[in-house]
Amino acid sequence: MQIKNLKLTSAALTRSLILFILLLLLLSLWLFGFHAFNAYLIEKKHSMSTLTAGLQKRIDTYRFVTDQLYDLSLATNGGPKDNDGTSLKETRLRPDVFYVDKPHKKTDALIFGVHDVATLSIAADMSAYLDILWGSEGNTYSLYYLNGADNSLTLISTQPLRDTAARFEDSYISALIKSRRTEMLQQANILDQRESFSPLRKLRLQNDYYFTQRFIFNQPGHLATIMAVDLPIGDLIPLNMARANFSLVASDDADMDTDSAEAGNGDADRDNTQRVTSHIKGSTLEIGTRLVDAPLKLLYLVPLTSLTVDLLRNNLWPVVIHLLLIALSIFGIYLIRQHFLRPRENMALALRSRQILSEEVIANLPLGLLVYDFSSNNLVASNKIADHLLPHLSLQKIANLAQAHQGIIQATVNNEVYEIRMFKSRLSPDTYLFQLLDHDKEVLVNKKLQQAQQELNKNHQARRTILTNFQHELNQPLMEITTLLDGLLHAEAEEKRLRLMFNLKTEVGRLGALFDNLRLLTQLELQDWRPKQEAFSLSALVDELLAERMPALNQKGLSLFNHYRLPFNQQHTGDREAVKKILSLLLDYSIISTQYGKIVLSVDQDPSRPDTVILSLSDTGNGIDAKELANLQQPFVTQAQKDHYQRGSGLSWFLCNQLARKMGGNLDIHSKIDIGTRYRVRLTLPYVDITQQDDNEKILGGTVAMLDIANEEIQEIISDMLQQWGVECIHPEEHTLVQEHDLLLTDDPSHLEDFAILVQSNESGITPLTPCRLKVNYNLAASLLDAMLQLMELRLAQTDIIPPDEREFAGAADDPAALLSGDYLPLFVETVPVDIKRLYTEAESGDLPALAQTAHRLKGVFAMLNLLPGKLLCETLEQHIKQAIIDNDNSKIGNDIRQIDVFVIKLLQHAR
Repeated sequence: MQIKNLKLTSAALTRSLILFILLLLLLSLWLFGFHAFNAYLIEKKHSMSTLTAGLQKRIDTYRFVTDQLYDLSLATNGGPKDNDGTSLKETRLRPDVFYVDKPHKKTDALIFGVHDVATLSIAADMSAYLDILWGSEGNTYSLYYLNGADNSLTLISTQPLRDTAARFEDSYISALIKSRRTEMLQQANILDQRESFSPLRKLRLQNDYYFTQRFIFNQPGHLATIMAVDLPIGDLIPLNMARANFSLVASDDADMDTDSAEAGNGDADRDNTQRVTSHIKGSTLEIGTRLVDAPLKLLYLVPLTSLTVDLLRNNLWPVVIHLLLIALSIFGIYLIRQHFLRPRENMALALRSRQILSEEVIANLPLGLLVYDFSSNNLVASNKIADHLLPHLSLQKIANLAQAHQGIIQATVNNEVYEIRMFKSRLSPDTYLFQLLDHDKEVLVNKKLQQAQQELNKNHQARRTILTNFQHELNQPLMEITTLLDGLLHAEAEEKRLRLMFNLKTEVGRLGALFDNLRLLTQLELQDWRPKQEAFSLSALVDELLAERMPALNQKGLSLFNHYRLPFNQQHTGDREAVKKILSLLLDYSIISTQYGKIVLSVDQDPSRPDTVILSLSDTGNGIDAKELANLQQPFVTQAQKDHYQRGSGLSWFLCNQLARKMGGNLDIHSKIDIGTRYRVRLTLPYVDITQQDDNEKILGGTVAMLDIANEEIQEIISDMLQQWGVECIHPEEHTLVQEHDLLLTDDPSHLEDFAILVQSNESGITPLTPCRLKVNYNLAASLLDAMLQLMELRLAQTDIIPPDEREFAGAADDPAALLSGDYLPLFVETVPVDIKRLYTEAESGDLPALAQTAHRLKGVFAMLNLLPGKLLCETLEQHIKQAIIDNDNSKIGNDIRQIDVFVIKLLQHAR
């Protein structure tokens, strides 16, 4: 049989040796660590066994000591005398703390609480007993004796207690006594447990640990007597074991873990009474042992990280020497390989890899490359681009031309211009390298690079413009605020100070609105903003927004027309604040850009999509050019418009567009210079489908209203509102002089009559002209409805109060002919205006009884002259006076007096 020869190369031998050394390193480190850990564990177990034995001995000792002390307390009778026959004394440190004076000062004794004479004798005897017991001890010992007879607590300790307890009321001793009393009272409530232990505790004044052993003794006819002893363990713990790692737990809590550990460990001690167990629990090594004659288990917990660091620190030099020897071995193998073994196949592999790398570089070049040897007419190397052009090239002719033109020529191949560069090889004089570069493609690449550079320059210019505009928009309110503050500091007149403070508040509000818009835009850009889905009334939102912008419209004298074509009681679902933000920004910009003319707001529903609302805002302002319209796509591209009162923001349109997109819509702006601008916002606002709701649109059903309005657009707005409320609208006719109607709505003040409403565009609410005449803004649907309801209630109230047989006389009393006939006019002129002034004076002084007498006297005058409306107004005033006397509310009296005054002025004007 033919045996194949094994081919053992130097590389394989080197790798085998390195692998063997690494395995040897890992195995040796594992064995070393195992033995070190085992030795550490055995040492700790022996220390734990010794510590447990000493701890058990100390527990047994103090069991005997507490029995002796209890017997001593029972045997103590008579007065407070010391062992030598002298009387004992106690010093009162605080109302509830007493210090026992005695000749021997090894231990100090304190008594807490009210106690009898026997308690002092017991404390002195116990202290004398413990002076002998603790006389040679250097550690801190303390005894707590809770007397069941008088419920006092006695503390006997080797610590100096008198100065500490007397100086500090809330000292460490006081807190310790409170906690000890609570623990001992809890121990007294446990009937089936006569002895208990506390966990390990750290002594506050010393770096030492102790535990408390508590005993309970029952006395017939008294509460249980409890003794507790603080036993230190610092003198029992070896120096190489950290005191903070010890814990003392009840053995019942750890029986299951201990039994499983004892069953799995074969390294427990042979003495079953003092068995030490160890196991890893999580990331901690736990070494534990039970006490022989106590329900306790002493645990020593060592984190594995600190254990690893400790073992490495204790065995650092052997590990370092071991690693150093391994490193020297590997370095020696490397030297032998480099200097004593001949590189054979490695050299061939290196040459082959270099050749493959060169071919990859040539193949991936973005230009044509070929290397040609003219001595042997052999193509040394080329790529695909050069292979494609090689049949159309005469290399010898190109080489001759290139030598005459510094190695660079241009040639046309298949109607494409190429730049050819020739380089001569240093190794072979007849070998040349040709580079073929597509000149047309290079020109195209250069053009693209130029265009990219131009776009980059445009972006830089746009960024500079945006930053400049933003700085300008931010600096204007800051400069204005600074100017106002300077003026406010130097202003002396109070009126000027108030005006400057008002202007300062306005500028601060504008600056705050700008920062709020920036914050909202940042949330939109970071995708942190989501529209809220809540039900709201779009009609109420529009009324609220228009009422807020009414001062700005009146300031510039602009007319506003609000065409709200949706049902007024319809609720929509969406983000109310976002809709208000969009409308407010667009309306503010429209007011700024409009110098004179009107602004029209239309709210419609998309016929094709019932859940989409279209908000249109058009003005007759200056218009918007293409540069300013760029702010719709990018904020602060150009400066916004401004007027004498306000400044626009280059952020408004972009923010509105982003909010509209978040709400499923968009913003379109169409504008013509010097003609006006139209804003169109589409928002997805589904209406709330309420199957059963009060039909408050027909709240004025059966009411007939006369529309005497010259402006057709105002008439259209009011007609749409009244039709939704169920009002029948009629218009004045030339051939009919009298038309029956309940209310009159007119825009001409000269056409006003009783129960009439003057509709104008410069009101922010309802303004009473007379008791039966009101002035209302026709753009605010809620205000117009409230005004109509007030007049209808007043009309119905007067109709109900006046009896049918007196309505003719009441109608005649309003006629000035009733005053002109007879001698009543001079009497009316002499008495009534004086009483009206007296009403104002008494109302201002708060003299309600005198005011009631004057109103009663004035009512008699109206009744004598058969002026029933005046009589009714005086009766209403008397009722409000009586209510003001009871409720101390004078708010309605002034309005009643003004109505009476207007009624008298009207009568006097007609009479004259």
